[in-house]
Amino acid sequence: MKQFSFAQSEFLAKKKTTRRERFLNDMEKIVPWSTLVKALTPYYYPDSQGKRGRPPIGLERMLRMYFVQQWYHLADEALEDAIYDSQSLLQFIGIDLSVEAVPDATTLLKFRHLLERHALTTVIFSTINAQLREKGLLLNQGTIVDATIINAPSSTKNEAKERDPEMHSTRKGNQWYFGMKAHIGVDVSSGLVHTVVGTAANEHDVTQVENILHGQEQKVFGDAGYTGADKREKVKNKFNEKVVSWNIAEKRSKVEKMDDGLLKNLTQQIEKVKAQIRARVEHPFHIIKNLFMHRKVRYKGLAKNTAQLQTLFALANLLIAKKALLKA
Repeated sequence: MKQFSFAQSEFLAKKKTTRRERFLNDMEKIVPWSTLVKALTPYYYPDSQGKRGRPPIGLERMLRMYFVQQWYHLADEALEDAIYDSQSLLQFIGIDLSVEAVPDATTLLKFRHLLERHALTTVIFSTINAQLREKGLLLNQGTIVDATIINAPSSTKNEAKERDPEMHSTRKGNQWYFGMKAHIGVDVSSGLVHTVVGTAANEHDVTQVENILHGQEQKVFGDAGYTGADKREKVKNKFNEKVVSWNIAEKRSKVEKMDDGLLKNLTQQIEKVKAQIRARVEHPFHIIKNLFMHRKVRYKGLAKNTAQLQTLFALANLLIAKKALLKA
């Protein structure tokens, strides 16, 4: 019979279930924990072989801590404090404070460096997507391409007296932004992200189109920033002369300059339909920016921040597919 501490017993006996508990209960069910652990194990445990001292903290526990950090936008130290303060987080991660302590911020930092060093966030992203594909939720028939700017600190009030050299400025409308871009390819049918690429903010959207398409598409949708994408040599090579329907938005100025009449009305209706389809790409951006609160880069350099984006979009995919996964 499983023994519970006094705090755990009180927690289990309380009547109200909080939104955090409901969210964590759902994540407990839909995150493919065993598959992820199996995929990451070869990289996590070899470091301890033949060494004396404490064995490493369990991989699944570290993975759970890492995901909690992404879901709640917490720094390493803040995550450690939050776990001590929250019985629901303790229960989700599997820690009983009566017999053990919460892994400290340094342990989480080392785990994140391990993920970055071996490109394991790519493994996390592909493993979760493989599960979604296996359940028939992620298809290859069409892709919506888009990009969003993730701001970076523009201040030079730091030890190096300079801004991150890998981040750059770009203008959107009449406003300037400094940071990076997250370029994504989204499945037309499900709205799930199948590809993530990180670049500096001044990289034009169309230059990354060949990197965010998987090459099996029958249809591609994009805003006016992707005008001419189908004529790029690398894109043609990717599809190897396969016939693809390109549905790129017309520039608004071009439509407005058209003479009033049937042709203009028909063009406006077609553009409205294309915009309604493209709107699906905004859902993953909404999740990482508004639910996960990732509106500004956390680390220095494109590699570290792109690695985090891969995890964030993998977790966003689980949220998008949550209802279907819970029914399965």
